Amino acid sequence: MVTLVRSLSWVGVQQSRMINSRNWVINQTQQPCRNTLKRLLPLRVRASSTVFLQTDSTDPTPTAVQNDEDINNKKRSNILACPICYEPLALTGGELGLSVESVSGSSLQCGTCKKTYFGNETHLELTAASGTKNYGEPMPASTEIFRTPLVSFLYERGWRQSFSVLGGFPGPEKEFDLVQKFIKPVLGGNIIDASCGSGLFSRLFAKSNLFSLVVALDYSENMLKQCYEFIQQEENFPKENIVLVRADISRLPFASSSIDAVHAGAALHCWPSPLSAVAEISRVLRPGGVFVASTYILDGPFSFFPFLRNIRQNTRQISGSYIFLSQRELEDLCRASGLVGFTCVRNGLFVMISAKKPN
Repeated sequence: MVTLVRSLSWVGVQQSRMINSRNWVINQTQQPCRNTLKRLLPLRVRASSTVFLQTDSTDPTPTAVQNDEDINNKKRSNILACPICYEPLALTGGELGLSVESVSGSSLQCGTCKKTYFGNETHLELTAASGTKNYGEPMPASTEIFRTPLVSFLYERGWRQSFSVLGGFPGPEKEFDLVQKFIKPVLGGNIIDASCGSGLFSRLFAKSNLFSLVVALDYSENMLKQCYEFIQQEENFPKENIVLVRADISRLPFASSSIDAVHAGAALHCWPSPLSAVAEISRVLRPGGVFVASTYILDGPFSFFPFLRNIRQNTRQISGSYIFLSQRELEDLCRASGLVGFTCVRNGLFVMISAKKPN
C-alpha cells in the first residue's frame, strides 16, 4: 500500500511539472484543450495503479473464475425446495453442485421443517415420503406400472414406439422439433422434463445445449435408473447439465417461479390428477415460463360414441388414466391453473399443447 501511494504521488508530481512547462502554449483561447488534458491525466493515474496492483499480485489462482463457478452452482441448486413446506433446501455433502455426477452421497436439508433428503447413485430422492420405512401409499395403476423393472426396461425398447402406430405420435425426433418451437422464448434457461420415463427427451434436451440445466423428473425409481444407464453408455454426454430427480408431479420440489420451462411427453393422461399437476407446474414456472405437453384425444368420430364420458369415468377409477375428449378440455385445464396463450398441434389422436405463465 505504501509503495502504491508513493507511486501515485510521483506520477502526480510529474503531471504537475508537465502542465507548468507548457503553460506558455495553453492560453485562454485554448481552454477546451486544457480541460481535455485535465480529464486524461487522472485516467492515466488510475491505469497505472491498476497495472501496479495486478503485477504485484503473487496469487496465481483465478479467483474471479472460481467465484463465478460457485455463484452458478448456487443459482442452480437454489431452485430446489422442500416438497412439504416449499422452503429452500441447502445442498450439503458429496460434490457441491447440481448434476447427475454430484448427487451421489449428497444431502439436502430444509431450514424450516428440518427434514433431510438424500441423493443415491442415480438420482435425488425428493418425494414427501422420502425417508419413511413403514409407511407407503400405492399410486393408481397408470403410475405403478411404470415403476416395475420390466416396463422400465421395455419403455425405449418397443413400448414408446407403439405410440406412433396406435396414437399418431410423430416420433421423438419430430416431437423434439415441435417442443423447441414452443419453448423458443425461454431457451438458455432451465427445463424440467416431467414424467421423463427413461429420459428419452431429457437426453435430447441435454445434448442440444439449449438449456443451462435439465431436470429429468419421474416418480419411478426404475425409470430413473434406466435413464442413468443410458447416460453412462453415451460418449461425450454433457453430464454437468443434467440431474435426475424422483418426485411427485403434484408436489414438485422446486421453489415458486424458479423454472423456465416444463415438458411432459406422453404423460398428461397418466397423472392421477391432471389439474393438481398442471397447477403445481404453474406454481414453479417463472413469469413468461412455458409448459409443453403431449397426450392423446378421443374426439372427432369418437365424440359420437354413446356413453363415452361414462366409460372415461370407469376407466379412470380402475386404471387412474385420464382420457381427454376435446381440445377445449385441455385449454380449460391450463386456464384453470393460471396459464395463458394456449396453443396446440394435432396429428390424429396425438396433440401437443403449450401455454405460458403470465408475465
